[in-house]
Amino acid sequence: RMRARLSGGHFRMLNEKLYTCSGQDAFDYFKNEPELFDVYHAGYQEQMSHWPEQPVNVIIKWLKSHNKSWTVADFGCGNAAVAKNVKNKVFSIDLVSDDPSVIACDMAHTPLEPSSVDVAIFCLSLMGTNFPSYLQEANRVLKPSGWLLIAEVRSRLDPNTGGADPDKFSEAISQLGFSLVSKDEKNKMFVLFYFRKKEKSKVAKNIEWPQLKPCLYKRR
Repeated sequence: RMRARLSGGHFRMLNEKLYTCSGQDAFDYFKNEPELFDVYHAGYQEQMSHWPEQPVNVIIKWLKSHNKSWTVADFGCGNAAVAKNVKNKVFSIDLVSDDPSVIACDMAHTPLEPSSVDVAIFCLSLMGTNFPSYLQEANRVLKPSGWLLIAEVRSRLDPNTGGADPDKFSEAISQLGFSLVSKDEKNKMFVLFYFRKKEKSKVAKNIEWPQLKPCLYKRR
């Protein structure tokens, strides 16, 4: 029990760090101590086990119902569940990799070619303070008419509790060159956005990005 409490405390500390630093800082941090990434993901899986439905499973189901020839970029892939469960070609991207199939990098700067993927996924992974740069990178690698799927914790998009206004969040992404196709709010734990890149995508200058509320755990 004491070990579980210590492990939980370690996860909360790492979780707070990921939400309150830039992607480059997080990449450098875990590059120096990659074993901490395993601690983080063990805690993450424990948290997810209490959710009635996991967004990654909804995304996998969506991909299975669409074109299997699509190429997918999974930004912040975790245990690479998407790649393991679909027949599509998937570029799994995260901060640390002990799996040769996972690309370890800062998600704002991936080695993917421009206009090379059909679907970009962010499943609870817009964590860095510079999250707009992740979305700009997704825009760079997506083909025209490509899909952008974003699953996000509901509390981060609840203006009543200090979160971002979901409409302003959608508007900022629209200004990046996307159209909102649909928004799934059925689940009480997360919201899932389905965007599509415009054929002739034009990025607005000086996009006003809302601040996504960090998911911070209460001190025990």
